[in-house]
Amino acid sequence: MTNQQAENEIRQRESRRFEAMVRGDMAALEEILSDDLTYTHASGAHESKTQFLTHLKSSQVKYQSFSPEDMLVRVYGTTGVVTGGAYVEVLVRGERSSFRLRFTDVYVKRDDRWLMVAWQATRMTHA
Repeated sequence: MTNQQAENEIRQRESRRFEAMVRGDMAALEEILSDDLTYTHASGAHESKTQFLTHLKSSQVKYQSFSPEDMLVRVYGTTGVVTGGAYVEVLVRGERSSFRLRFTDVYVKRDDRWLMVAWQATRMTHA
């Protein structure tokens, strides 16, 4: 597989993940997220895969939209690094919030599929 093919696969998985977060598609997220995931929200809150999915299932966190911007995917062997920005609209415990963020996301190829192992986002304070 070429780096270009790997980059395309990761980009497709990332797009599918953003869509699954908005739709609340737990099956898709279970399949994309690695069991050893570390997920650090733009708020600074840190969660495991289990904690992240539990919050989504409980409707404590409900993503209304997740629109990525300027996404760059780089592949280093069996590791993919995704960087970019996003505009996010979310309900947290019923309170609506919208903001822009910058993120770094890491995928690792295991058992012939790309799994997300880490997410780190920072809320942008300016446009």
